[in-house]
Amino acid sequence: MTDHPPRLFTADAEIIRLGEGLLACNLRKEVWTHEAHLAACLYLLSERPDINVDAEIAGIISRFNESVGGVNDDASGYHDTITRAYIAGVRLFLGVQLKGGLAERVNALLLSPMGRRDWPLGFYSRELLFSVPARRGFVPPDRAPLPEAC
Repeated sequence: MTDHPPRLFTADAEIIRLGEGLLACNLRKEVWTHEAHLAACLYLLSERPDINVDAEIAGIISRFNESVGGVNDDASGYHDTITRAYIAGVRLFLGVQLKGGLAERVNALLLSPMGRRDWPLGFYSRELLFSVPARRGFVPPDRAPLPEAC
C-alpha cells in the first residue's frame, strides 16, 4: 500500500456516476480506484437506502469485476474483509460527517484516517488481511476490534 495523496473529487455528479456505474457495471476498469471504492461506498450507504449494502456488496463488486474482465478468486478480485472493514470505516465517518454535498463528504473521508489505504492494517496484521480466507469471507481482526458507528 503506497502513501500518496488521494485524488479528490470536484462535483457530486462524479460520485453519483461512480455509485450508479458500479451498480450498472458500466464503469471502465481504470476508474475503479481506491478513491472510487470509497466514493461508491459512501454513496451507497448515504444515498441508496433501497440497497442493503451489508447483504449485497459482495455480489455488486464481484459482478462489476467480472464485467470488466476480472475474476474473483483466491488471488484477485473481490476481497470481503477489506471491503467490510472499509464499510465500517465509512459508517464511522458518516456518524460524524453528515454535512455537505457528496463530493465534499467523500473528499473529507479520503483525507480522514478511515480513507487511508492502510487503514485496515490498524486492525489486521498484514498476514491475516491478505490471506485467502480474508479475501473469500469476512475474518475478524487480530490486532484491534473494528470501530462501530454510534
